[in-house]
Amino acid sequence: MASNQALQNTSISVISPQYCVPCQIDLYTAKRVKKITKGGYLGAFDINGSNIFKVKKASGFFSRRLILVDVAGVPVVSLKPVSFYVLGKWKVYRGDSTDSKDLLFTVRESKFFQLKTNLDVFLASNTAEDVCDFKIKQRDRKKTCFIYRGNSDNIIAEMHKNKAVRDKVRGKDTYSVTVNPNVDYAFVIAMRVVLNEFNQPKNTGGGGVDGGGGGGGGRGGGG
Repeated sequence: MASNQALQNTSISVISPQYCVPCQIDLYTAKRVKKITKGGYLGAFDINGSNIFKVKKASGFFSRRLILVDVAGVPVVSLKPVSFYVLGKWKVYRGDSTDSKDLLFTVRESKFFQLKTNLDVFLASNTAEDVCDFKIKQRDRKKTCFIYRGNSDNIIAEMHKNKAVRDKVRGKDTYSVTVNPNVDYAFVIAMRVVLNEFNQPKNTGGGGVDGGGGGGGGRGGGG
């Protein structure tokens, strides 16, 4: 994996230091994994195929909020689309909260019109949102994705569509996810969840494209 030695020695903790490990970590994401994920919502798995995170729809018939929970069902982050914003935009909060004091980061489209999905990520402390803290770039017809530190060429994580992963997790739309040392892997998975929502057809309601209603991938979205 492409990396920068200085970056390896710098911890990136956005959700919690408990998700930062001193070595490269390999994970997988998949949908429609029997008895684990529902509909088009993602699950995340370790190299042995054990579930570590999964996405659930928040309670409420009209809710379009998503919750990333750990294997014990404890909410890790809450993901909410922003309504009436020119560019597609999501806000990610700590735990099950949507309170502004618990905001962790915001993800929005880099440009109004783009042929490839490019997303800018702003930490909660970056209130001006003039320069992104991280950037998500999808390539090769959505088969490859790189996450960069700001506008630099320092890659902190990368994802590749990988059919071989099906043998481990027996799901659909499987990706391998490689996270650099000392990078918050829960943060990376949360960004993967948002990317998945942006990739849904705009009129399907996000994760519900495969069943169940959900996040609202592009512009707009409910509360």
